[in-house]
Amino acid sequence: MPTLPTLRLAAKPRLKPPKLSMAAWRQFVAMAVPYWRGDERRKAWTLLAVLIALMLAETHFAVRLNTQTGELTSALAARDGDRFWDAVRACLVVLAFAVPIYAFYYYMRDAFANHWRRWLTRRFLDGYFGERRYYDLQKNGDIDNPDQRISEDINTFTGRSIHFLLIFLGSVMQLVAFSAVLWSISKALVAFLAVYATVGTVLALGVFGAPLIGLNFWQLRREADFRFGLMRVRENAESIAFYRGEPQERSRIERLFDAAYHNYWKLIRKQRTLNLFQRGFTQLTVVVPSIILAQPVLSGEMEVGRAVQAGGAFVAVLSAVSVIVENFESLSRFVAGIGRLDALARLVLPGGVGAAVRGQGGRDGAPAGTAAPRIDWREGDRLRLDALTLYTPRTDRLLVKDLNLTLAPGDGLLITGVSGSGKSSLLRAIAGLWRTGSGTVQHPPLADLFFLPQRPYMQPGTLRSQLIYPATETELDDDRLLAILAEVQLGDLAAQVGGLDAEDDWEKLLSVGEQQRLAFARVLVRQPKVVILDEATSALDARNEAVLYQRLRDSGATLVSVAHRPGVLRFHSQVLCLVGGGQWRLQPAEGFQFDV
Repeated sequence: MPTLPTLRLAAKPRLKPPKLSMAAWRQFVAMAVPYWRGDERRKAWTLLAVLIALMLAETHFAVRLNTQTGELTSALAARDGDRFWDAVRACLVVLAFAVPIYAFYYYMRDAFANHWRRWLTRRFLDGYFGERRYYDLQKNGDIDNPDQRISEDINTFTGRSIHFLLIFLGSVMQLVAFSAVLWSISKALVAFLAVYATVGTVLALGVFGAPLIGLNFWQLRREADFRFGLMRVRENAESIAFYRGEPQERSRIERLFDAAYHNYWKLIRKQRTLNLFQRGFTQLTVVVPSIILAQPVLSGEMEVGRAVQAGGAFVAVLSAVSVIVENFESLSRFVAGIGRLDALARLVLPGGVGAAVRGQGGRDGAPAGTAAPRIDWREGDRLRLDALTLYTPRTDRLLVKDLNLTLAPGDGLLITGVSGSGKSSLLRAIAGLWRTGSGTVQHPPLADLFFLPQRPYMQPGTLRSQLIYPATETELDDDRLLAILAEVQLGDLAAQVGGLDAEDDWEKLLSVGEQQRLAFARVLVRQPKVVILDEATSALDARNEAVLYQRLRDSGATLVSVAHRPGVLRFHSQVLCLVGGGQWRLQPAEGFQFDV
């Protein structure tokens, strides 16, 4: 008997919130650059060019409006009616152009972000579903709430990226446009502005940077955990109701909510301090220009309107140079979201470290950097296992050692053994889901391989879509589909629900036994050469079980079953008994006796 290796669980990496640093900038660049260089780069750059043109026009009209505002004030101070109405007419002309440009600018900004979101979501979905990475993430627990990261964090990333890009570009334009105005009026204001903005930005980054980003990072995760906990209750409502497990579920949900609540409490306290700083930083600018310009105005060297114009230019330039201070709260949330999205990208996107991580470690739980033995899963003309050794992912628990067997077309293999001996795990290895180990699994083409789990997956949609799943269309007509339902003892189902195109929540409508029969109907629709059954008739009575197994045998398919009932033995030609510790016995089905 082989020696059972020491069980070593892989340590999960300790989550660290991102920081407003070069690392965060590199994460942003890695996420954003493929869009600007990819297949839709022409559209992306065109949209950006349109937005920049709109921003230039908006800045131009903002400068003109500021100039006319000063002119209005000077005209009123001088009691010059003609000059005043000329300024009013000029203001109305500027507004006639500025208002539609403003509205169209924000429309184009949101349309651009929505287009980018669609592109990036599709890229993540390609990686998420490619090579069954969604299954690996769930199996290994590599990352929390990938669904939330795809549905919400991508939306936040694209929307905030466009928002901040345009803010910074607009700030540069505003800085150039209004600095010239301000410099021509008061050089002292420009000098004060440079010092004031620099000090404010340094204080914002140094005092509020890391705490706010860290708290926003954890808030995103804890809110996602709370939402996922509620979703689990909804999905398992019947089981919880049967157990009367409401008190324990309520307690668990409240713990998740309390974690989000207390973290948010810390966040709003830190935000309160930031708001005090931001408000004071902004409000001081109301007084400072007046103080600096008071003497020239009072002495008559400068018109009041000119001072008003300088004040407007001062506020515009200050807003441009202090853009980080003014947007620090949303910027901290944005950086936190980049970190979460980057972690998912490393696991699912091509070129990320996820592929390297999956290919490293002695086994999925061994130290990184050592060679990883992997089961070779290759296509052939029949199902064959050569020197197959299987371990559980992320541990060194041996399930099967050096298993060799070959199934000719039409053969049947029954896998049995005590609970925990690795029966379902071996099926996962044959199906290519588990690859931790060594040896070779030779299988027919994927189109000829079909898996029936104990609890079938019921896809939302029509009865027809349930029958043909996972395909999206079939050449079989309605009469043949109805005949297949009759063959699996569901002949009345279509009439009861309103036909093949009726939609319902099939998981709730059908009993587990009916779901298992519907899963057998999928096999008859697809007609694969190899069918793998993991206690796929556990909810059926002996008669229905025999009818379905006989129908599969009549189809000529090769069967690989995990089952415990003696009634299924006659539909198989070989029995593989897993006895634990990697040991196994392979014998003919004839004469085999189940342990009582």
